[in-house]
Amino acid sequence: MTKAKRKRNAVWRKIQAVRFEDIKVWCMRRLPILEWMPVYNWRENLIPDAVSGMMLAIQQVAQGLAFAVLSSVHPVFGLYGSFFPVIIYAIFGMGHHVATGTFALTSLISANAVERLVPLVNTNFTTSNNSEILGLSEFEMQRIGVAAAVSFLGGIIQVAMFMLQLGSATFLLTEPVISAMTTGAATHVVTSQVKYLLGMKMPYISGPLGFFHIYAYIFENIRSVQLEALLLSLLSIVVLVLVKELNEKFQRNIKIVLPIDLVLIIATSVACYCADMEHVYGIEVVGHIPEGLPSPKTPPMNVLPEVVTEAFGVALVGYVASLAIANASAKKFKYAVDDNQEFLAHGLSNVIPSFFFCIPSAAAMGRTALLYSTGAKTQVSGLISCVLILVVIYAIGPMLYWLPMCVLASIIVVGLKGMLMQFRDLKKYWNMDKIDWGIWISTYVFTICFAANMGLLYGVVCTIVIVIFRFPRAKTLNLKNVKEVEYKYKTGDNCESLKQVKIVSVNNPLVFLNARKFHADLIKIIEKDSTSSQGCEDVNKVGCAICCGNHGNSIEGESLQSCHIEQPVLILDCSGLQFFDYTGVSVLLEIYMDCKNRHIDVFLAHCKGNARVCFIAASLIKAMQYGETLESENPVFFESISSAINAVQIHR
Repeated sequence: MTKAKRKRNAVWRKIQAVRFEDIKVWCMRRLPILEWMPVYNWRENLIPDAVSGMMLAIQQVAQGLAFAVLSSVHPVFGLYGSFFPVIIYAIFGMGHHVATGTFALTSLISANAVERLVPLVNTNFTTSNNSEILGLSEFEMQRIGVAAAVSFLGGIIQVAMFMLQLGSATFLLTEPVISAMTTGAATHVVTSQVKYLLGMKMPYISGPLGFFHIYAYIFENIRSVQLEALLLSLLSIVVLVLVKELNEKFQRNIKIVLPIDLVLIIATSVACYCADMEHVYGIEVVGHIPEGLPSPKTPPMNVLPEVVTEAFGVALVGYVASLAIANASAKKFKYAVDDNQEFLAHGLSNVIPSFFFCIPSAAAMGRTALLYSTGAKTQVSGLISCVLILVVIYAIGPMLYWLPMCVLASIIVVGLKGMLMQFRDLKKYWNMDKIDWGIWISTYVFTICFAANMGLLYGVVCTIVIVIFRFPRAKTLNLKNVKEVEYKYKTGDNCESLKQVKIVSVNNPLVFLNARKFHADLIKIIEKDSTSSQGCEDVNKVGCAICCGNHGNSIEGESLQSCHIEQPVLILDCSGLQFFDYTGVSVLLEIYMDCKNRHIDVFLAHCKGNARVCFIAASLIKAMQYGETLESENPVFFESISSAINAVQIHR
């Protein structure tokens, strides 16, 4: 038998060995809708999902029109981008409250490619020549072709990252870096809308330091500001901010919030039509909105080599922002999200809709916050919003002809409030880790000076370099080195009260590289101990050692069965914690809250009085107390393990 034949036979045997159950498990993993849809509780969840879906549809329409303009394409393509990606993500995505669709940051990135390849001054065709698709001009179709190509290639990159299992590398994306990058990108988006807010005609400006060149141009041409557009913009922003603040303040007392975006669009469109503002005052309006959905068409493949940079930006920035929202919602509502599956979901949400003239998509913080406030339960809310968006596309769209562009710009600016308010995180980072504070500031400045994808790359590299330089100062460098906790209890009168005490020694810095693994291993130990009568096991995966408080020397592996029920106690020995970052403190707070939910008391030892770790301990106490989650009647921080154990005995 030849080598090739043996190889074919081996492959055939593997194919025959695949069972139906294996295929079913694979489909359940890759098509989450098969898991949650059959068990959907129609009685309890349908009404809140329907209400949330209606509110989401209103916001999707407003943001779709606005973000399409931001992407330098016709507004109708934003409606398509609010329809197709939502359906794809509902099938493949795992975030129950992730509202995908058009997104400001990805729209801004794709606009760079659109303006570079299809500028306003183009001699190849005129804007009056109508194409056979949607009745739009060849100019508009050329532009959406470039945006669709960016979406297609960006989605391909995300799917490739899924196949390479790069979802496991997301631990490199720390919260300060993501926060700084999204805040900087939001600042870029606001800057790009200033020309519409002021009613100015200005060329498209991008590239390094383009942020500053835009404002330089505005100040040089300040006399060309259109007063009517400026007043309408200011009025729209004031109304939007005021009503949204009132909605947030009284959302507990009212079941349905006022859809101010929709009200403003209708009111300004009617006012513009009645006063003929387009011709009398020269205010720019949206214009003709075609009816119906387009037939699928392949994106122009000839431009793919020219949009590689923007495609990578869309793939990385869109995924990072979406994953942060998915993880936050999963943490809030206590369900799991697979980082790698999200690569597939968002990749397909960009690839498939690109055949229907859609701009790049991602999840948006504002829409997800809306689902939180309206009580959405599952992805059904997004599917219901698609039904209503379909009504807009086929029936209501043409009525938006008179919508002023400055109002759309106002909706974009106010919609970015959540991202811009991340400036408040600076106080948090300053209290928890000043190095993370410095990373935030430098990443934000880098994003402002260059672009969101460059800022993200800088933040990741900067974080890794700083950790590399900080680790040599740590006492414990070997993550597999188990350090025993030595504690001798001299009197055996009350040793029964120590049966449920566990001591965990943290021997390494807690940073973004190992903090999540430390959390996962510790939770596994707690879960195993709660279901098993066996003693604690040594854990050398992330440099922690488990010991049991008992009479005499510390004993490893000894059974901790109590003759009467006592609330378990977990003591974290922080004497080996040489330094930490924001992620490390966040993980300690998560451990504290997880243990609290399991009715386990958590104490931190060697946090006071030890000269060698005095500064680190003081910083840790300040950082954790700033987290505002340490709600305990008993003290949490102790100067030694013995003082922590004494506190356990006194309490019992």
